[in-house]
Amino acid sequence: MIRLDRVTVRYGHGRNAIAAASDISFAVAPGAAFGLVGESGSGKSTVLRSIAGLIPHAEGQVQLGGAAMPPQRNRAQRRLVQMVFQDPYGSLHPNQTVDQALASPLRIQGLDGGEQRIATALREVGLGPEHRFRFPHQLSGGQRQRVAIARALIVAPRILLLDEPTSALDVSVQAEILNLLVRLRRERGLTLLMVSHDLAVIAHLCDRVGVMQHGALVELTSSDALAAGAVTHPHTLELLRSNAGYDMRGAEAARFEA
Repeated sequence: MIRLDRVTVRYGHGRNAIAAASDISFAVAPGAAFGLVGESGSGKSTVLRSIAGLIPHAEGQVQLGGAAMPPQRNRAQRRLVQMVFQDPYGSLHPNQTVDQALASPLRIQGLDGGEQRIATALREVGLGPEHRFRFPHQLSGGQRQRVAIARALIVAPRILLLDEPTSALDVSVQAEILNLLVRLRRERGLTLLMVSHDLAVIAHLCDRVGVMQHGALVELTSSDALAAGAVTHPHTLELLRSNAGYDMRGAEAARFEA
């Protein structure tokens, strides 16, 4: 469903150009969940934005659903993949109600049946009709992120990109949002790609993991291998040490039923 073939993203031009991500290659099967981990500035969010079509890639190829994505995507290509951002307050317009936030992508995509779609989207993410006409400041952080997820899913994408969607939330709320994503992936058959610096969060949702450092993909592994310490690259070992106490069994024990 997602395939990157030697993708490079640069900022700037000529001698001042900086490669934020270099020669990135990996694939994600339909319905799978893949995680990108790395320290701040490692290029993982740049890769995510390139897949979403928010920034152009200078070299290589991004394929979604088996088709190569052009520099300028059409409406159908943009509908195929949607993104949930890190800050649920910053990603919602402060002067728009939840209803307006959910109606906007329907209008952009030219989809009808807005009334039913909005009601269904709210119900799917665990929000009731009483939340529909509230403004972002009238919602909790977890409720705002649920609205952001509903906004992404309301156009029925096949791929959902997640840029540290729980890092701005309390720990208890993080678990709720992660369980929501697990359920939505199962019910909708979604393909997920999550970026995070938190290995426990990645293990909760993802089976396969890519490790990034200085704009390069230095290792492809699994959540099980991370938990067992069965990794090969020095930077992956460093991430494991920095996430002291990380344990797949502990992450599984803490998982609540979605």
